[in-house]
Amino acid sequence: MRASLIQIAVDPDETVDSRRQRAAALVREQSGVDLVVLPELWPTGAFAYELFAAEAEPLDGGPTYEVMAKAAADAGVWLHAGSIVERGAGVDGPLYNTSLVFSPAGELTRTYRKIHRFGFDKGEAVMMAAGTELVTVPLPEATLGLATCYDLRFPELFRGLVDAGADVLVIPAGWPERRRAHWTLLARARAVENQSYVLAVGSAGTHADVQQAGHSIAVDPWGEVLAEAGPAEQVLTVDLDLTKLAATREQFPALKDRVLGLPEPRR
Repeated sequence: MRASLIQIAVDPDETVDSRRQRAAALVREQSGVDLVVLPELWPTGAFAYELFAAEAEPLDGGPTYEVMAKAAADAGVWLHAGSIVERGAGVDGPLYNTSLVFSPAGELTRTYRKIHRFGFDKGEAVMMAAGTELVTVPLPEATLGLATCYDLRFPELFRGLVDAGADVLVIPAGWPERRRAHWTLLARARAVENQSYVLAVGSAGTHADVQQAGHSIAVDPWGEVLAEAGPAEQVLTVDLDLTKLAATREQFPALKDRVLGLPEPRR
C-alpha cells in the first residue's frame, strides 16, 4: 500500500481559496498511489481561531468538499482531505473540527469529528463541539483508524480504533514547532503499543503567530520511522508492507495479553 502525506504550508497571506486549489493540484499529482492525506484545518490554519466562524462550511457541498471530491476522482485515490471547520445544522449550528475521507470515485465515504479539542479553556476547546464516535475506514488494502492532532495524546482512543479493526492510524495535525519532540515521540508510541502503522501528517508555515512543526512521519508497527519530512512544505511518499503488520502481531502478540478487564481485540 502506497501513501502520500502532503505537508502543505499554511501562509496567512495566501487566500483560503488559493490554498484549496493548490492543495487539489498536489493531490492530483499523487495519481497512482493508494492513499493521500492532508493536515488538520489546512484551509484556515489550526490556530487561526478568528477565521473559524467565517470560514466554517457545511459537511456536504461546501467549497473544500467540492474541490477535494473532484481532486480525489481526478487522481483516482483514496483521499483523507485533512479536516475543515464544519458548521453543523442551522445558521448558528455548532462548529466541529471534521475530517473528510473520499473514495477514488470522489464520494464522501466517512467523516470524523475530532473528539479531543485543544486549548484547555480557550480556542478550539471552547469554540467547537466535540465529536463522540470512533471512526474506521475499510480500504481494499487495510482499515484506517481516524484521529486528529490533540487526539494523539490519548492512547485509549487508539486502542479503541484497533479493537474496531484498524491497521493504519491516520493523524492529520496542526502541531506547533515548540512541541515537536512530543509529536514524533507520541507517533512512535501509538505505533508500538497498537502494533499498527501510523501516518501522522502535519502542516508547515506559520499562522496566527504559531510556527508549525512540519515533520510529518510514517512509522511501522515496530516503531521504526519509515520516513520523516522536514519543516517546509513537502510531499512524503511511503510504502506500507501490510504483511509486516500481520507478522508483527503474530510473532509478538502483545495485544492478546491485555488485562484490566478490557475485552480482547476483534480478530
